[in-house]
Amino acid sequence: MERSYSFIVDVGVGKAIENWLFNENYKVISIRDLNPEMQDEVIIELAVKEDAIIITMDKDFGELIYKENKNHKGILLLRLEDAVAEEKLAVIQNIFPIRLNKIKNNFAVFQNGILRIRQAEKY
Repeated sequence: MERSYSFIVDVGVGKAIENWLFNENYKVISIRDLNPEMQDEVIIELAVKEDAIIITMDKDFGELIYKENKNHKGILLLRLEDAVAEEKLAVIQNIFPIRLNKIKNNFAVFQNGILRIRQAEKY
């Protein structure tokens, strides 16, 4: 049974998170498998088309959302630069599914053990 959320997993996030999401029956689109050099703007367009939340470690997505006012379906930015795969996965497992509905259509940042969710505003 497929769950109602879809995710686009950016290149730096890692295969462990992709596999866990897949095994939890979420729809997963892996940028690593699709095109590892895909531009961030194209990833956002794909996410809108697929109604998918982007999971990334790339801070540039914040600029695209807040400075360029790009439409999106939700972004989870993991600020875990030195984390190994198991640490990243533990963060995702702790966030899901409790906070997932709050991340949808918003911009969330996980850093230093804290998840901050900022409601996306459209002008």
